Amino acid sequence: MNAFRTPEDLWDIPPASRPATARPLPDAPHAVVIGSGFGGLASAVRLAAKGWRVTVLEKLDAPGGRAYVHHQNGHVFDAGPTIITVPFLFEELWALAGRKLSDDIELRALDPFYRIRFDDGDEFNYSGDPDKMRAEVRRISPGDAAGYERFMAEADHCYRLGFEALGDKAFDTVGDLIKASPAIFKMRGWRSLHAMVAAHLKHPKLRMAMSLQSLLIGGNPFSVTCIYSLINALERKYGVHWAVGGTGKLVQGLVSLLEGQGGVLRCNAEVKRIEVDQGVVTGVTLASGERISADIVVSNADTAWTYRNLIEARHRRHWTDRKVENGRYSMSLFVWYFGTSRQYTDVPHHMMLLGPRYKELLKDIFSRHKLAKDFSLYLHRPTASDASMAPAGHDTFYALAPVPHLDSGTDWSRQAESFRQAIAEVLDRTVLPGFEQHVTASLLTTPQDFHDRLLSFKGAAFGLEPLLLQSAWFRPHNRSEDVDGLFMVGASTHPGAGVPGVLMSAKALDSVVPSADTWHQAHGRSHATR
Repeated sequence: MNAFRTPEDLWDIPPASRPATARPLPDAPHAVVIGSGFGGLASAVRLAAKGWRVTVLEKLDAPGGRAYVHHQNGHVFDAGPTIITVPFLFEELWALAGRKLSDDIELRALDPFYRIRFDDGDEFNYSGDPDKMRAEVRRISPGDAAGYERFMAEADHCYRLGFEALGDKAFDTVGDLIKASPAIFKMRGWRSLHAMVAAHLKHPKLRMAMSLQSLLIGGNPFSVTCIYSLINALERKYGVHWAVGGTGKLVQGLVSLLEGQGGVLRCNAEVKRIEVDQGVVTGVTLASGERISADIVVSNADTAWTYRNLIEARHRRHWTDRKVENGRYSMSLFVWYFGTSRQYTDVPHHMMLLGPRYKELLKDIFSRHKLAKDFSLYLHRPTASDASMAPAGHDTFYALAPVPHLDSGTDWSRQAESFRQAIAEVLDRTVLPGFEQHVTASLLTTPQDFHDRLLSFKGAAFGLEPLLLQSAWFRPHNRSEDVDGLFMVGASTHPGAGVPGVLMSAKALDSVVPSADTWHQAHGRSHATR
């Protein structure tokens, strides 16, 4: 196994001098990973570094999961995550494979991180520069300057207790919850994020600007635990970055790491059932009927979908159909990917366009499950930082609107086009005047696609909503509560959604999955090779 464990171990070693990662032995225990999103690929790299034989199975025709990449008319569309905030988590993975991230990936720091446009046209440039941020706060509300300092201090407190101390720890037992309880009480985690922000800031615009970040992980600011204020601290500490060439370059890089470790990626390989014998996982069966034996299975698929559709009910005492169905699930997303034959240089890389309602719109989305006529948008323009994402002189965009999951009853086959037109009208009226006559590429993703293509329960984009009682020990565990040898990673398990969250879920496996040698000693010869 590779002896290097941290990025610092490799920084001063020339690439040609680095040792190649040893490939697993033919009789090493076999790990099957379901899904090749960031969580699945990160888990695969970590398992391979611990001596496991690893096979990653992907339903789609290319890796990435929610980080899939679409191509149309020379435009490159990252389907999902576009914000990279904690580079060291990627550096760790490259180091485990005996390589260095910067040799393969160029991360470009963004300034501002994103621009928030309020419904009245006022704009707030959200950045990592403390002085610029203080000036923006004072411009909007001079009386909130001291409150902003208090908010930053409390967000830093939540970062230390919530991310550094608890983020990569698997909540495996009630004892783990008990150990974490003092930290949760110190953060007063029963408060909502918006309530915590409102305790420090009075102006409505500032309350929106400092609380909307939870939407990036599928959480309603008015109900998600205030622990997620750590996102503010995390962004300030590590910055917001863009991977040159698109997020798909990180996916390609992780696949390269895995294959260099002797791991295997198989696309067009949908898992239809996880096989269980006497409470112990034994492998998976594909939609094609092929049976693949495994000593452990790691699911990067949606956890609700995994339990509800991949494991027979008789093997599930904890995650019963009723428990799965009674969970409170995150919102879904409507995403319009489009390219233009001209450029809009006034639009930054990341922009939030807030609609006329904030709290009431979120109630429609999360509580009433009602598709409202108004909406807020996240507008992504990667060509602001990276010309490779479009043909010369063109722009690449996506406009993303949070919408209810499929409990809304919306027939997206009928309503998708009218909703797209409504988005186009808002963009034309605000930041992209006259753009429709220049559109040269167009793709849509709806909540129905999240259900049908990405196999997300209810079409929810982030699994269970990150409420306090659906977080940490209360969230689906990294080690299955029902089946021995089954593990969970990704947005819908602990610690939660967002690129840092899914990478930390893979890191949490280190505390519950032994090395291949240790597994061998405990179980003897791998039954996957018998």
